[in-house]
Amino acid sequence: MERNYRKEYDSYHSKPKQRKNRSSRNMARRMLKNRVGIKGKDVHHKDGNPRNNSSGNLAIVTKKYNRSKK
Repeated sequence: MERNYRKEYDSYHSKPKQRKNRSSRNMARRMLKNRVGIKGKDVHHKDGNPRNNSSGNLAIVTKKYNRSKK
């Protein structure tokens, strides 16, 4: 079965809450963009809240660690 990206966007990603979460994740990435060693890695929110961009809550981690199911 093929994935229906349009339906997925319309039913989840376009919702106001998810748009704010995505915006906050992008902002966290911009905040840490000048750090050494960020290329090829992800910005991790330690508490799992994408809207909490305090410096103590952000960490630079590997993509494998950040995208794995915990």
